[in-house]
Amino acid sequence: MDLRRLRYFLVLAEELNFTRAAHRLHIAQPALSQQIRALEREIGAPLLERGSRSCRLTVVGEVVAREAGELLAHAAASQERIRAAVGGRQGQLRLALTRSARGGPVDALLAAFRTLHPDVDLVVRTGWTAHNITELLAGRLDAAFVRPPLDSEGLECRHITREELLVAVPADHPLARERRVTRGRIAAEPVILWPRENAPGMHDLITRQLWPDGGPRIVREEPDDEQLLLSVAAGTGIAPVPEGRARALRIPGVRLKRVTAPMPTVDLALAHQSASAAPVLRGLLGLIDTLPGPTAD
Repeated sequence: MDLRRLRYFLVLAEELNFTRAAHRLHIAQPALSQQIRALEREIGAPLLERGSRSCRLTVVGEVVAREAGELLAHAAASQERIRAAVGGRQGQLRLALTRSARGGPVDALLAAFRTLHPDVDLVVRTGWTAHNITELLAGRLDAAFVRPPLDSEGLECRHITREELLVAVPADHPLARERRVTRGRIAAEPVILWPRENAPGMHDLITRQLWPDGGPRIVREEPDDEQLLLSVAAGTGIAPVPEGRARALRIPGVRLKRVTAPMPTVDLALAHQSASAAPVLRGLLGLIDTLPGPTAD
């Protein structure tokens, strides 16, 4: 059924006068008459009893007027939902967080996104960078927070933040009394780290920055930063940890030490498939674009 004709008829049903209805609709009266007659032919019954100066609805016309109001309201709502989906204001966004970036800028970014896009269903899970990349490439995620550098084709990354890399040491360790630690002082220390396969790029980046003359002497691997810091508190060894996560966890018995220049850093980024930028993702990418870029070391 022609929605434009229904809209014309609904105005006429309110005015019960062709002249006034045509004026409201900004069309000529003969054009309105033609549209109403076409609607009557489409329905197969007269909708009006026409008089010289006014008209009144037939029984069928009263039903059509009542149903037309509901039909037009439903159509308008449907059109708005479609526009919202196209504009990225509605739909579902499947995201994954990397474990080492919980809290801080990521939580603030997602809170801002929820405020600006309340009708978007945000589905969030947490995993290591390598796992998140696998899920992203398989199409089970729309985007993923990751620790670059990445070695995956077909992905784009938007930089979010750059964090200083700290060294966590036991509270009773001699290094705990130093203001900053040197690379030479930590070269032979036992190290606790997470498995390289969790985020190969970040693992190698940390090694190059903190142990440039040879790999760390890893004595234990832990699955996440909390377990890693608990092992540091127990005196097992020292551990490199991004500043945001380390300070958020606040594990007793651990001292966080800065490293002498050049300052070691790790980046956080949002990755998504290059060929797929779903409309609902554009809002999040737009928020990221407003963030300050990384500063030079």
